[in-house]
Amino acid sequence: MADNLNLVSVLGVLLVLTIFHNPIIVYAGEGVPNVALFTFGDSYYDAGNKVFLSQRKDLPQTYWPYGKSRDYPNGKFSDGHIVPDFIADFISIPNGVLPPVLKPGVDISRGVSFAVADASILGAPVESMTLNQQVVKFKNMKSNWNDSYIEKSLFMIYIGTEDYLNFTKANPNADASAQQAFVTNVINRLKNDIKLLYSLGASKFVVQLLAPLGCLPIVRQEYKTGNECYELLNDLAKQHNGKIGPMLNEFAKISTSPYGFQFTVFDFYNAVLRRIATGRSLNYRFFVTNTSCCGVGTHNAYGCGKGNVHSKLCEYQRSYFFFDGRHNTEKAQEEMAHLLYGADPDVVQPMTVRELIVYPTGETMREYWEPNNLAIRRRPSRDFYLGLAAYY
Repeated sequence: MADNLNLVSVLGVLLVLTIFHNPIIVYAGEGVPNVALFTFGDSYYDAGNKVFLSQRKDLPQTYWPYGKSRDYPNGKFSDGHIVPDFIADFISIPNGVLPPVLKPGVDISRGVSFAVADASILGAPVESMTLNQQVVKFKNMKSNWNDSYIEKSLFMIYIGTEDYLNFTKANPNADASAQQAFVTNVINRLKNDIKLLYSLGASKFVVQLLAPLGCLPIVRQEYKTGNECYELLNDLAKQHNGKIGPMLNEFAKISTSPYGFQFTVFDFYNAVLRRIATGRSLNYRFFVTNTSCCGVGTHNAYGCGKGNVHSKLCEYQRSYFFFDGRHNTEKAQEEMAHLLYGADPDVVQPMTVRELIVYPTGETMREYWEPNNLAIRRRPSRDFYLGLAAYY
């Protein structure tokens, strides 16, 4: 009898090891409830809103080669889909794309994009919207969705690039105290906007950290850094990013059931840096990572889609990390979306997007963001299926 019990124990251990050390094939929408996706931010998340907000009829993103991989320009800053589109596809939103809120007659039942190119946190050009203005627009449209649906849906945010690019241009010699003061101002505004969304019923937040802004092709080109990154902008991005996790932790820790604040942080900064650090990223199959696929200049970083610019176009955009001077190719966008959704604890914590969706609505979080600890899965989830999600 003892031998039989030992055999059963050994088989049980082997079963657990088999589950956790062999990949489990999970289809995109499998086990995931139908929820909406709402995105806020700038051109990285803009699904085409700029086209409907601008008085200009010759916006570059409405001309070839934007949309090249999808056979038509769609108002997005890529050769095809952007990160929110892939997330929309993963959660079975019809057609696998998120519609722009400013496009008349679109189906908003499964969510919508409020993001607009040139948006910022502290202020925006006339033909754009600040993050606060985007949130207020959601507030005015809130009656289109019931409260329980909003509570279980995803709210994705990526914004701040414009704030720091503009600050650096206006203050090229800013000292450390001036930089810190500006970052604090940006974060405080961001905190207020997230707090407003939470007060409107949002509870599941996905916040994407800023990219290494000093490494963007347009920045290398304008500041003439060659193959080096412009460190002032990288430092600002790092200061900004370092405040996001603690801010979201604070929201989550002071919230209580049944109105728990839930979130995940995507370390976009290091995800990008790993792919562009050497100028060629063979591990990720990007052969050109410091020059744009489309544009003119030392880094092909200016003029993509502009009618008065004879911009160059690379032969094969999927081998490039950047499509234009600031935005990624569809292939790179797809990789980032899989990192967000498909469980890579190196860059997403304290849980993946898929875990966040299925996490019981309204409950307080069991884990929080931890500094300098992205590569460590701190402990298995108490929920067996949530624990498995980390290995999908």
